[in-house]
Amino acid sequence: MAASSEKCRFTWLFFFISFLHLLAILLFTRGFLLTRTELSSSSNCSDVSQSPCTVPHPPENVTGSDRRVSSTCWTQPAVDRLLIIVLDALRIDFLAPSTFYEEEKPWMNKLEVLQKLAFEERISARIFKAIADPPTTSLQRLKGLTTGGLPTFIDVGNSFGAPAITEDNLIYQLVKNGKRVVMMGDDTWLQLFPEHFERAFPFPSFNVKDLHTVDDGCVDHLFPSLRRDDWDVLIAHFLGVDHAGHIFGVDSTPMIEKLKQYNVILEQVVEILKNQSGPGGLHENTLLLVMGDHGQTLNGDHGGGTPEEVETALFAMNLKSPPTTASSIFDSSSCRLNVEGKELCVSTIQQLDFSATIAALLGVPFPFGSIGTVNHELFTLVAGTWSQQNADAAKCVDMELWMQNYINVLCINSWQVKRYIDLYSLSSIIGFSKEDMLHVGELYAQAQANYSDSIKNKHLFQKEVPIDDCMISLSVMKKQISAYKNFLHGVAELARSKWTEFDTRMMAMGLSILLACLLIQFFWVRRVNKLILFGNRGSSVRFILPLLLVTIRACSFLSNSYILAEAKVANFLLATTGILNLRHSVMKGSIQVEAVVFLLLSIFLGWGTEHGLSKQSLGSHFMNNTIWMLFYEVASILALVLLAILLYKNIAGKSWWPFMKYFLLSGTFLSYILIAVYWTFESKILAISVGVEGNVKNFIPRVIYAIGFAQLALLLFCRIFKQKDMTSDYCESVMIRAIAMISIWSPTVMVVLGRQGPFVALVLIMAVWCITSLQKVAHDTKGDTVVGSFVSEPISVTQMSLLAVCLFFYTGHWCTFDGLRYGAAFVGFDDFNIVRQGILLSIDTFGLSHILPIFCLPFLVALKHPLGNQRKEIFFADLTKVFLMYGLITAVTTTFTIICVTIHRRHLMVWGLFAPKYVFDVVSLILTDVLICMASLFYS
Repeated sequence: MAASSEKCRFTWLFFFISFLHLLAILLFTRGFLLTRTELSSSSNCSDVSQSPCTVPHPPENVTGSDRRVSSTCWTQPAVDRLLIIVLDALRIDFLAPSTFYEEEKPWMNKLEVLQKLAFEERISARIFKAIADPPTTSLQRLKGLTTGGLPTFIDVGNSFGAPAITEDNLIYQLVKNGKRVVMMGDDTWLQLFPEHFERAFPFPSFNVKDLHTVDDGCVDHLFPSLRRDDWDVLIAHFLGVDHAGHIFGVDSTPMIEKLKQYNVILEQVVEILKNQSGPGGLHENTLLLVMGDHGQTLNGDHGGGTPEEVETALFAMNLKSPPTTASSIFDSSSCRLNVEGKELCVSTIQQLDFSATIAALLGVPFPFGSIGTVNHELFTLVAGTWSQQNADAAKCVDMELWMQNYINVLCINSWQVKRYIDLYSLSSIIGFSKEDMLHVGELYAQAQANYSDSIKNKHLFQKEVPIDDCMISLSVMKKQISAYKNFLHGVAELARSKWTEFDTRMMAMGLSILLACLLIQFFWVRRVNKLILFGNRGSSVRFILPLLLVTIRACSFLSNSYILAEAKVANFLLATTGILNLRHSVMKGSIQVEAVVFLLLSIFLGWGTEHGLSKQSLGSHFMNNTIWMLFYEVASILALVLLAILLYKNIAGKSWWPFMKYFLLSGTFLSYILIAVYWTFESKILAISVGVEGNVKNFIPRVIYAIGFAQLALLLFCRIFKQKDMTSDYCESVMIRAIAMISIWSPTVMVVLGRQGPFVALVLIMAVWCITSLQKVAHDTKGDTVVGSFVSEPISVTQMSLLAVCLFFYTGHWCTFDGLRYGAAFVGFDDFNIVRQGILLSIDTFGLSHILPIFCLPFLVALKHPLGNQRKEIFFADLTKVFLMYGLITAVTTTFTIICVTIHRRHLMVWGLFAPKYVFDVVSLILTDVLICMASLFYS
């Protein structure tokens, strides 16, 4: 077969495999990542007449001091105004006293004003630990808070371009029922609710390097609005803590400063509210909520389902205090002494309950799709939920009347959830099973059976209740409340376990195509291998160990524990190959330096992964020490110099096209110098950055990007227009192209990665050198011809794949959305552009784990073949086999990930762990296919 014909067949093979992978992923994703069915129905005031519950009526003579809206919908309005201050990514330990934790941290006890209020106003003010449902990105949390439903994973893809919410939600109900809603801060609110606000002051939210623009905008509009009476609900969404976490981490000076700033702002807000909270005052009956939408890890990230991410804080204070009996009803809070020796309590609330609770307090219908429960502790804090008793009224009587009110609210709450679940099961493609619906029906029937005629017929606002019967009545009503809560909690748990609809037919089609593609890839690997060996035996044995390693890693994805420990698994397998290489060299009679170095590199990567997840990366444990910080900053520059020397030696000694040679050298060296200057500006020791404007620092990365783009364009121009290399040796020609690609990409990758970039690049270069050198020792030439002795080893390709995985984790990434280093997307830029920031974030995430390793694969072939000593067809067939094996390894691991999410699609961790792993692996497979297609064209 002619060389050109065979080469063309191999090139089109890569594109055909890529097409099959893309088709399989699209089909499987279409079946797996379906959102729940969003019903178009919405709640109306008149709907409640269909419920079996008693609809409350307001007191007849509403005085001027009672500013509540006199009209009643589903529930009696309990507050006039609602002020919601959202502090994005508010961890619970930002607000709860440090005495609730084993060790006091620098970021604790900074929101002193809220802690003080929770102690002094304990009847009308309380701190809650709010539990969110993963995924914990802002889009899902805002959607979940306003709809009262559970988040769906597919919305993660919309986090950078949120679509308007079309299903029934709290904001829609407020506006529909005459409430004036004002918003300021994070512009995500305006994207979700584009036509709902009376006034809106949105500010761009995606520039995580900007800690102040959104917060300053909130402050500018918040204080004037608090003195105006043209709103009923005011939302102020601050972003500084979230951005400080993404860039600097929780344990950082900017984070502490932000928390102190918030404490001052909240102090001023409370002062304004209290000054106007007297009888007839503007805020006589205002409810203040200070809350987070989600938490964050110590590294400042969020998106997953760890306790740090799902646990956030909520502070509630009603300006109008309820009766003293309020504190004794269903109080399940945890209390401890604060740092001043005063007892402070923290309760717990599910964010799922937020929408139903607020709707009940404001007297608007619950959103149709809400499955939350009206929270009793938050309901208790509001004075308007209590009947107006005389000062000498018995506490038991007062409590009984409140419980009657709460029972009726729970009755409406349960009726709403039941009608939604019934309609959802009928309207959706799959819905809930008959067994599930029977269970839900039984729970609801039990709750309604306890709703006795005496309670149904008892007027909610009656003034007199026999004191003798009070205690008996309380016991009965507690059982009724428990019955309703059992139903509501049962529905919530059912929805959590079976919310998402899966199209198993589409999933099976996608998985089948992927499995078929694996057979095609394996067939072509064997065919190309036989073509190289001309039918000689001895090659099959070499596939056993790589196949075993790949299978072990792939099977580990079937366990959520091993997915969490994926970095350790990959590093263990890589180190295992290093030990086997060392053992093999010893058995040959000598210890190769490359075997020892490779094993040490594996150990170093394993150690570095444990410390590579912090904002300061490699030096995270030493950043508080000035000497270690200086050493780290100087060492990164020295590593950059070493890379430049290695590059010069490899470029200077090759027969390049002259213009490209000097342009490549000068451009890359200039980029390296600019990187060193940029890091000097960013130095934590020299403090040069204080006097340098942001535009100047942004200019340097942009120049580096421009140089890399110009070099890449020139290199591709030379290839497209068949510019001949200065060497006739095809092996050296491929090496020149590989070095060129690495030198072009490396400056951009390193400036985005930060100071750890040169260290990791050196690790990659040294590891590739070791793997290439060890091929000759690991090769068993028995039974092979001379040609066979130069065939690339499958174990070498497997080592490259494992090395790429280890580099991914070593650079601080993780297969969850909180593992994305969002700050890297803004290196060189302050404003947000979804395409530009998406490219930079992709380079940061996959630069040293995909782009550079794949363009390094030709070294496994070029450095092994004696220059000019092999047939050209054999050389390029061997190169094709390397690409095929690398793609096969990636496809096998991705296939097992897909099998894993198929098996665990009803697992509790499906959206918090398995689905993010699936997304990262399919993106990895698609990127690998694209890069291999590009590399096959470029190197052939």
